[in-house]
Amino acid sequence: MIAVLLALASAASYGVSDFLGGLFAKRDSAWTIALWGQTGALLSAGAMALVFGGVPAGPDFLWAAVSGVGSGLGGAFLYRGLANGRMSVIAPISAVVSAAVPVVVGVATGERPSAMTWFGIAVGLVAIWLVARAPDPAGAPREGTGASIVDGVLAGAGFGASFAAIGQIRDEAGLWPNAASMVVAVVVLLGAVLLMRAPILLPPRRALLALTPGVLSAAALAFFLFASQQGLLTVVAVIGSLYPASTLILAALVLRERVHPGQAVGLGACAVAVGLVAAG
Repeated sequence: MIAVLLALASAASYGVSDFLGGLFAKRDSAWTIALWGQTGALLSAGAMALVFGGVPAGPDFLWAAVSGVGSGLGGAFLYRGLANGRMSVIAPISAVVSAAVPVVVGVATGERPSAMTWFGIAVGLVAIWLVARAPDPAGAPREGTGASIVDGVLAGAGFGASFAAIGQIRDEAGLWPNAASMVVAVVVLLGAVLLMRAPILLPPRRALLALTPGVLSAAALAFFLFASQQGLLTVVAVIGSLYPASTLILAALVLRERVHPGQAVGLGACAVAVGLVAAG
């Protein structure tokens, strides 16, 4: 039960982070916002590592590097896909793939969830798809779907690899591997920003605001690490990947965006999935 609660805290933090990042990207380049957010995540992760300490070993930093590369590339492919205007395609695909990859890794490394937990995982994957799936506006162009699918799969694979790698870090390592992961992700995103020729600097006030999603992202990763140490990766990954639900709820409450019927069903399925996994 503790692992489920920690995974839910991770999902909530990621969801709020994504909401703020999307909000700030309406004014500045999404690539620039992603870089500043990742910088905020690095600063926060470093501070948390100093507080919580830990004794990491070489393999922990290796897994952290894999996580950082996955997170950085996942973000790059996600933003590239969103830049093509097909959020309705890339968002659900990336969310489901990011949940499925750690499940596969967990099973491959010997985890054996109960039948009820497997049912909850299945419901969770469907819930993630429904919540993240947004109908195309009337008259929206249909071209680019193939490229959006590829970007969605690559983004999800990157995030999923990041989750799976974090799940391999030893309990004794503390949060230092999280900070190391952020260093790698910042380097990857900086390369993406330079490649896309997006601006690096922001006005001071907007720069401070752009750090906020990263602070929440660092907290989410810490929650996920603790959750993976308390429970099965197959379970934690799916619950942690329910983050689109909190993004959707915030968009509805703050921006008054409409919740479509399929998304409403997805929110209900999220609750059912959590209940099944907790009971299993």
